[in-house]
Parts: sequence; structure tokens; C-alpha cells
Amino acid sequence: MTKTINNAIPQGRTAFGIPTPPAGTEKPRVRFGAVRAQAGHRICLYGTGGIGKTTLACQLPGPVAIFDLDDSLPVLSARLKAQGYAKNITTVDGVTDWAALLAALNADGWQDVKTIVVDTATRAEKMCEDWIVAHVPNEKGMKVANIEGYGFGKGYVIKEREFARLLAVLDRHARAGRNVVLVCHDCVNSVANPEGDDWIRFEPRLQNPQGGKASIRADVKEWCDHLLFIGYDVAADKGKAKGTGTRTMYTSERPHCMAKSRTMTEAIPLTDGPFDWSAILK
Repeated sequence: MTKTINNAIPQGRTAFGIPTPPAGTEKPRVRFGAVRAQAGHRICLYGTGGIGKTTLACQLPGPVAIFDLDDSLPVLSARLKAQGYAKNITTVDGVTDWAALLAALNADGWQDVKTIVVDTATRAEKMCEDWIVAHVPNEKGMKVANIEGYGFGKGYVIKEREFARLLAVLDRHARAGRNVVLVCHDCVNSVANPEGDDWIRFEPRLQNPQGGKASIRADVKEWCDHLLFIGYDVAADKGKAKGTGTRTMYTSERPHCMAKSRTMTEAIPLTDGPFDWSAILK
């Protein structure tokens, strides 16, 4: 007996014996959309003490709301008023610890603010560490005396994860259209060079354990759109480095500093007058 072969290609799940999934469990389809315009910018501004980081942050589009964790504004208030920046800023009151910082950022009432400044992230990290030591026991359920008490670098991992909560809530503000700024103190770090001698450079003073694991510094560099170093310009004179005394904002990686920007590559000389952020915030 000759069998007739049907050359039609089976269609659908049932043709292959695959049961139809229950309603509402079908695999979702990918969605495509247009590239979104830049909302708020994420900025990390760092440099040595007294070089003008806070003053620069106060000149961002306002109203500017500042978490003055280092208590620098009372010292700067007369200068800011004389330069006309005081009317652009307001402080966030009642923030004395890590929990209060996160609670304030998660609260309502930010709709009229255009820029949020955490001054400084270096101090915020210390507040984060103090909160962890006070509230997070070790694996044995015991209270620890300091971040080292968790053993084998585990405390640094805990702190990196906890600090990520700050970056996450600042992300939400940036998506809502606000600029968010972490002001940092600086430090000097050795950079490994596989092709020659190591060298040292300026970097933000944030947790950076040896080996690179649990590095809040690396997390912030990856998170921000602009990592801006404020320092003094250095020029070569007969083969020797010579400082010119010109305050400069560095927007890209240099041998002497960690920096980056999504919109600028050139170094920007700074004056005592107003700073125009529009070249960066574009």
C-alpha cells in the first residue's frame, strides 16, 4: 500500500505537538523606541580643599538644593552672597546621618529643584559606614566595632552595596530631569603601568580597597556622566613641571588625574567670575 506524503510545512504549536500556553503566559515581545533626550546630568566634582568645588556647584542651574554634610556653607555664605550665588541655593535641613540622607532624597517636594548637590560624597560614605557598623551585625549575629570587624574585606562589600542605594536614588532624580552632583575630596593613588614605571595621580577620595574589589570610587566613575577634577594647571618648563597657578577643570583622563565627560574633552581654565556650565550640560 502506497502512503501519500503531505509536503505542507506544519504550522503553529499544535502541528508539532507543543501545547498552547495558558492565557497571559506568552513570551513578551521586545519593544523599540526613539533615543531619549538627556534628562539631568550626573556629575562628580572633586579636588583639593578650598579650590572652589562648592562654589562651582552653586552655579549650576537653580534652584540648587545642597546637602551641606561638611558644613562648608556657613563659611562660604558671605562670598556666595557677594558673588550673587546665594539666591540660587537652598539647604536640605535635618540630615545628620545616612538614613536621613536617603529618606530626604526619597521624600516628596523636589519638583521645583533643578540641581541636587551632596557636599561631600566623601562625608556621605563615612555616614554610610557609621550606619552599617551601628545596624548590621556580622555573620555570627554579633555587633562589630568597625568596618573591619566583618572580616576578610566583607565590610567593604557591604558598604559598596549600601552606598549603591544613594546612586540609585540620585539616578531617579536625574531621570526626572534634575542635575545631581557628588562633591568629593581628593586623594593620591598609584596607577599600575604594565609597560613601564607606575605613577601617581589625583582621584576622588572614596573607598577603593587594594585589588579593586568593592570600589565605590570605580562605581562612581562608571555611574556619572562627568567626573571633573579641579586642580592647578601644570606646564613644562625646560623639562621640569612648573605650576602656572591657573585653576583648571579637567574633563578627560590625564596622567595626573582621573576624569571624564560625555560632552567635553578640553581642559577649562577657571576664573574668579561666573562659570558657564552650558558647555558641559548640553
